[in-house]
Amino acid sequence: MKEKFLLILFYSASGSVRNLAHAIADGAEEYDLKVKLRTVPKISKDNKSINHDIPDSGEIYCTKEDLINCNGLAIGSPTRFGSMAAPLKYFLDSTGDIWSTNALENKPGIAFTSTGSMHGGQEITLFNIHTYMLHQGMVICGTPYSIDELNKTKAGGTPYGASHVENFNSSSELSREEYEIAKKSGMRIAKLINKLNV
Repeated sequence: MKEKFLLILFYSASGSVRNLAHAIADGAEEYDLKVKLRTVPKISKDNKSINHDIPDSGEIYCTKEDLINCNGLAIGSPTRFGSMAAPLKYFLDSTGDIWSTNALENKPGIAFTSTGSMHGGQEITLFNIHTYMLHQGMVICGTPYSIDELNKTKAGGTPYGASHVENFNSSSELSREEYEIAKKSGMRIAKLINKLNV
């Protein structure tokens, strides 16, 4: 029997989304769930130069096999005018073959994001990521208000997914509340993966 794992797929430009990804991983690992952190290559404005080489350091690039074999999926992206960043969308748009085989159906999923300003389009970006998951037949797992930090945050964190507001801290470093919201989101999806037995 294959070992269960949560796939955390993200694109990060400044490091904020990467920090959220690692906080989610911290939470999932507390439930002894294996985690695979994966990213996607940068693309140029004209889509002509895509670097598919494996990076020398950091997370490796996601493959379709990673998606097919995961037991749950967390997708994160910085916000670009209310939508996910082009490199992540480019990768997700290439997964029609996975959609056609229902490979992600019934698997739980969460979304996470970061913006440069408060009210910078976080929730609509999370909805855009949720839309991908819905088309794949996934089970969306939000961020409930039973996560105490969601009631206290003065920066990122929404009921639709973990988030970070970069200019609030003037850095990619997560506030304590942002970190806890992301970590507890990882804990929650890990529990769901075990319950759903997907």
